[in-house]
Amino acid sequence: MGVAIAGGPGATWGWALGSAFGAALGAVGAGSTARCGSGSRLAHPSSAAASQQGESGERIGLGPDIVEAVVAQPPSPQSEAELVARARALSGRRVGELAAELGVPCPPDLRRAKGFVGGLVERALGADAGSRSLPDFSGLGVELKTLPVDARGRPVESTFVCTIPLTEVAHLEWAESPVWRKLRRVLWMVVEGDRGLPPARRRIGEPLLWSPSPDQERALRFDWEELAGVIGRGDVESITGHLGQCLQVRPKAANSHARRRGTDRDGAFFDAMPKGFYLRATFTASVLAEHFVLTV
Repeated sequence: MGVAIAGGPGATWGWALGSAFGAALGAVGAGSTARCGSGSRLAHPSSAAASQQGESGERIGLGPDIVEAVVAQPPSPQSEAELVARARALSGRRVGELAAELGVPCPPDLRRAKGFVGGLVERALGADAGSRSLPDFSGLGVELKTLPVDARGRPVESTFVCTIPLTEVAHLEWAESPVWRKLRRVLWMVVEGDRGLPPARRRIGEPLLWSPSPDQERALRFDWEELAGVIGRGDVESITGHLGQCLQVRPKAANSHARRRGTDRDGAFFDAMPKGFYLRATFTASVLAEHFVLTV
């Protein structure tokens, strides 16, 4: 079935595939070159190599730490335009192809390598923040978020924003918060998120450089202040994922034994499960809907 999609004013794209997401992945802006069909970069021999590595089960559990250790650091982009150009160059490519090009074995699944795709794209684009609490492209103030979506272009999961400094969050204003620092300027990179598809076969979509609208910022700030207030009162353990319209708080730990220092209602310190702020899938879906219109 042929599909056409449209972006913002003056931007139109199209690619005949069997799903709406296929169109989004094949979308190219004016002056860009689509990578699809035989003889394209999608047919690069490295794709097959990466797929074989993944299927053989080598180094299951690859994450950003291993990606960082294997891949040489490219220079950081010096402008948003340069960053977006690099991101567009990845559009339509398969994860396995990119991994093989960068010398990184691709895991057969993401159950124990959840951060693999994000770490791979970070390295390919020249992110420089590392583990610091800064936007991924610190000199530009731009955060990178890879967003797995289904065949209709809908996000399949919530999006991690940042870990929560449990003992400090109540003393931070919104403008100083790690949430706003991360979300002020975001480069979204959609990726096929079908869990039945091996990571090596998943394709990277068209990038979107985004800042929250005033209404979106107000909604994010409202959730931040409400959730930070609950944590500041010492009720971090009572928070569930049901709180918040755009943001939610969820556990963020490698395993159930991990702990961070928190405070209870009396101000006493205790060992709490690490928590993180996440964007709800409904929020990220609304962001995509603003900028991409898919018609099947």
